[in-house]
Amino acid sequence: MTAATSKASSTVPNFCEGIQYFGEALPDFEKYGATSVIESGQSAIASPTDTNAVYQTLLAADALRYLTLQVTGSKASGHPGGFASQAEAYAALVMLGHKNIITEVGHHAPGFYSAMFLDRSLEDMGISTVQQLRDRFREKHGLLGHLSGYIPGILAPAGPLGQGQHFAMAAALLHRDKLFPFTVGDGGLGEPYIMSAMAHFNTAYPQVTNFLPVLVWNGYSQEHHSMVSLKTNDEMIAYWKGNGFTEVVLVNAKDFDDQNQGGDYVDSTAFSFPKRLEFTKAVLIGMDKAARSALSGTLTVFIIKQLKGAGVHALGAKSHNLYPKDTLDAPHIVTALQKRALSAQAWQTVRTNAERAGGGPAAKTAVTEFEFPLADIGQLPLEEYAVGGEAKVSTTAMGRLVGIVGNKDKNFLVTNADGNEASGIANINQALKINHPTTDELYNQAPGGQVYEPLSEDACAGLAAGLSLMGARTLWCSYESFAINGLPIWQTVTQAMAELRRKTPSTITLFTAGALEQGRNGWTHQRPEIEAYFASLMRTGNVFPLFPPDANSIQGCYEWALQTKNKGIVITASKSPLPIRTTLKQTEEGLEKGAILLHEIAGGKTVVFAVIGDMTLIPVFEAAAFLETEGIGVKIISIINPRRLYRPHDTAWDTCSEPDNGFLSDADFEQLFGGDALIGVTGGAAAMLEPIMLRSNSKRDSFAWKRGETTASAGELMAFNGLTAEALTKRAIELVH
Repeated sequence: MTAATSKASSTVPNFCEGIQYFGEALPDFEKYGATSVIESGQSAIASPTDTNAVYQTLLAADALRYLTLQVTGSKASGHPGGFASQAEAYAALVMLGHKNIITEVGHHAPGFYSAMFLDRSLEDMGISTVQQLRDRFREKHGLLGHLSGYIPGILAPAGPLGQGQHFAMAAALLHRDKLFPFTVGDGGLGEPYIMSAMAHFNTAYPQVTNFLPVLVWNGYSQEHHSMVSLKTNDEMIAYWKGNGFTEVVLVNAKDFDDQNQGGDYVDSTAFSFPKRLEFTKAVLIGMDKAARSALSGTLTVFIIKQLKGAGVHALGAKSHNLYPKDTLDAPHIVTALQKRALSAQAWQTVRTNAERAGGGPAAKTAVTEFEFPLADIGQLPLEEYAVGGEAKVSTTAMGRLVGIVGNKDKNFLVTNADGNEASGIANINQALKINHPTTDELYNQAPGGQVYEPLSEDACAGLAAGLSLMGARTLWCSYESFAINGLPIWQTVTQAMAELRRKTPSTITLFTAGALEQGRNGWTHQRPEIEAYFASLMRTGNVFPLFPPDANSIQGCYEWALQTKNKGIVITASKSPLPIRTTLKQTEEGLEKGAILLHEIAGGKTVVFAVIGDMTLIPVFEAAAFLETEGIGVKIISIINPRRLYRPHDTAWDTCSEPDNGFLSDADFEQLFGGDALIGVTGGAAAMLEPIMLRSNSKRDSFAWKRGETTASAGELMAFNGLTAEALTKRAIELVH
């Protein structure tokens, strides 16, 4: 091994600047490796059995390992081990022409960055040399520790486990002619709810099999053996087949070991070179078989069984991440890099193949590098109800519009954990049908429907948010109390949307049956803490919780949400018939300014009620009526879009890729909320009132949810939480006197 000189010689490609070690040519390099096997104008190898193709796939795997270790070593931080154990699988996918690769594993990030560097995708962010790759790793505006929506060629974010399959399935649904492999680690295989999500998807969409789980079965998770490390090969195959996978392709490095390595998991980089080639050939042939199977209508999984850390600085869980001692000068890192070092000519071969594979760099060819074409849904026919007229169910009014959107946009999907009818939106099922293998008119279900109903909030949120990230319109519906189980992936997507280099439809939700409506079902159905989650997310700048006060307002809120890009829009409304208090014009104003004045009576002193929600307006209007008899002035403000009520510097709006700088001015805030006393009222988490409490200079207090209880009515439940006209009246009088 020889160290690279500080100045690259004429034989060293420019992109190699920063590579510390170059090796001698591997055996038979001139015969099998000197000329790129993917010819100019081609996008993949001609045959997985071709010796040149096998040889150069091995080169690519070693190049990925080398870069992954050197990049992480440059900061003595990051995760090389997991990606290293499947480098042959990733290299095989690329050589076969597949670039739309997703990962379940955020810790595979440095490997994915190395792949994006090799195919020149990272040149779009000014990274042209290995030195720049090293410099930008784990730096702001660079290559973050986990995958984000900011990196050219990367299809989806990765960090929290249990999410990657959603992105792969969403992409597969929208692009039936392309393969969407995603790597999943055996350490994360037990995360909820990877297998159940794929099983339900396959039942609903049996013809959509062009997503390919690539299980990295390396025996270890982050800090210990994986929980499936003791499974036999037959047991692992049976596990996948038991979950609906017809084709299971397993390639086990142990079958090729000629070095008498102990244990069931071995390192293929320790094999003799001929055995390394045999193993690589098996991976390449197996991956080709799996890809063809998945693309031809068979639910398929590819499993590579190889010891974690294969070919890097350590083995097993000890290879998972680097610590401050693991610098590029550390002897064990130096030794590992030298073992993986390629010749300068080999680097050029790998670069040429990577660049040509798939028709060009992933940054120029991956489906997420283009805006997905959306159907024209035209102007929505909003139906305006008379203020003060017959009470209406808000969710039902929105459901009518949802059905219209779905009939005009056949890619549109609604997800719900089997509860549309219970949420007052049976009209969605009637218009769009539940996607189900059993046709039954009574239950509005049929194959090919546009309503997706797994009994899993994770699967609901995952497919809906994943489709939005990939460019399609969706709606995730849930009870407010249960939606928390699907929120992690929804949050991941909204954060990715804030970084995206393209426009995509906002991910929209409808949460019904707020805590106040669920008295008879007890505290299990009364969990409005999710509103505190959304309250904190408002500060990210692209999350907008909306609280329409009636059936007119919810229509305006949904119409607005459909026009937005790269945002998370949360609509929360009741499923009970409630008074019509606003016009469509007022909601338009409320969406722009954050809130609207519903009621005002002058008096000696003025109490302002700042109200979030629809049912909560009932005791507030009762309190106002009494205060007015006492000569106390009252203003009732309905807060529709609380994100607008923050000050610009309170949120990170200017860091978002589709920035929204709409905030209520200080003067307008004072005009709307100014008074002698202010009382914030919400049936949910008090945190949602923060923007009002931050800015108000009045004497003030808040009334909010405390905890659930089993009650016979919404009024009784509000009373348990102190949300009564009497309590509001008493506190208002105390504040003004």
